[in-house]
Amino acid sequence: MSIDKEIVEEFLSESKVLITETLELLEGIEDDFSQVSKLADYGNNVDRIMGGAKNLALMAPADHALHMISDYAALCKAVGYKASQITDNEQFFNICVGLLLDATEVLTILLNNIDENTAVLKKNIPENFIERLRWVSHQFSESYSSSVGTGAAPKKMKQSEIDDLLKKLGL
Repeated sequence: MSIDKEIVEEFLSESKVLITETLELLEGIEDDFSQVSKLADYGNNVDRIMGGAKNLALMAPADHALHMISDYAALCKAVGYKASQITDNEQFFNICVGLLLDATEVLTILLNNIDENTAVLKKNIPENFIERLRWVSHQFSESYSSSVGTGAAPKKMKQSEIDDLLKKLGL
């Protein structure tokens, strides 16, 4: 199976626009707890990257970067959506925004290296970032939804699902 280079370029182009928007969003709400709900917008943007990567990955070999990008974006999305629901912990909000800023920069690196295989890409994810991600994800109770209002019942992403995504990424 082979992926059309033109489609991949279009995906990368759109993803880079979304990355720019998400970084601007995060920088705009940094240290402003009153804008916590805007983290759902972050989640929506990263969800679009995840969806595009997932769809393209259907045509890619198992070790293609698209699989890793999709799973990594799913983690970012889950943290963004869950953090958008923080109601009474400004310090934790600030930690989440900082983590998401770092996570988005790593996502940029993954996208910029889409021609590398997953083994090479894993080296671009710092171990201390993974530890921070695990710590943050463990702070969310099961009552936090990993999606935003679509009219359907909110999907709860269990800690075990986040751990499974990390395992799938080989992290």
